Amino acid sequence: MIAEMDTRIKKIIAELIKQNVITAEPSRCKKLSGGTVSELYLLKVDDSEYVLKLNVPEVTGPEALFLDTYEEVGVLPKILYVAPSKTYIVYSFISGSTDYSGSSKKKVLKELAEGLITQYEKATSESGWGWVDSPSASWQEFLGNEVSYAKESIGSSLGPADYQFIAGLVEKVGVKAEAYLLHGDCGFHNFIFNEGQLTGVIDPAPVIGIPVYDFVYAFCSTPDDLTKETFDYAARFLRVRPSANYDLVLIGLYLRIALCGKHHPEDLTYYMEAWSDWLKIVDRSNEP
Repeated sequence: MIAEMDTRIKKIIAELIKQNVITAEPSRCKKLSGGTVSELYLLKVDDSEYVLKLNVPEVTGPEALFLDTYEEVGVLPKILYVAPSKTYIVYSFISGSTDYSGSSKKKVLKELAEGLITQYEKATSESGWGWVDSPSASWQEFLGNEVSYAKESIGSSLGPADYQFIAGLVEKVGVKAEAYLLHGDCGFHNFIFNEGQLTGVIDPAPVIGIPVYDFVYAFCSTPDDLTKETFDYAARFLRVRPSANYDLVLIGLYLRIALCGKHHPEDLTYYMEAWSDWLKIVDRSNEP
């Protein structure tokens, strides 16, 4: 099998054997496809399977930091090797599918809250908030930047008044909150399921922020069950007051609608319906 690999991958395999990360040449080396910007290979050595991920240090470095920090968290891959150059990492392969039929959004969010988000550890915010590889000065600045970026691609779905309303909410979210190391790309597209059970969360793009951000990101990442009932039920497993985070849900929907218009136009109708519903909820929750 190694004869079929390009020279670069052969050199990496040789280094992994030298460093005792793997015990022999892989019997299988399959290039994986997906939505990731990284180059991925599945390596099979004896009865074990590993993922080799190649990318620039600005991507692999924060990902390795996240996986190393949470090495005891069962739903995350186990980091096995980080190249000194940080141009590739190796971690355990989690088998399964991104199809969660047989489960429900409520159940998945509950499992996510209990299995990952409540395990998050505090991080220093001295080096900034938001993306680990390009931090912002504050949590509000990070969210504001994300919303401003979304505004440029949201098209005619939402107008200037909607942007101004969301920008106002951003100023109120997590003002006095403590910083934690978050997954940062915690959507259903990065969840692995086995028989309807959440068994893996992959491909972190780490963020320094508030834990409920990852929860809201997951909630908004699919167009089904975008209801207050679903959010309230699952948010309780975070041990937070659901209504205290309704503003963040609306911010999350704004970001998702922008993404949806570019990549998932077939989902836009569902998100616009949810936007209308949550706008009423947030208006009520902000009444004196």
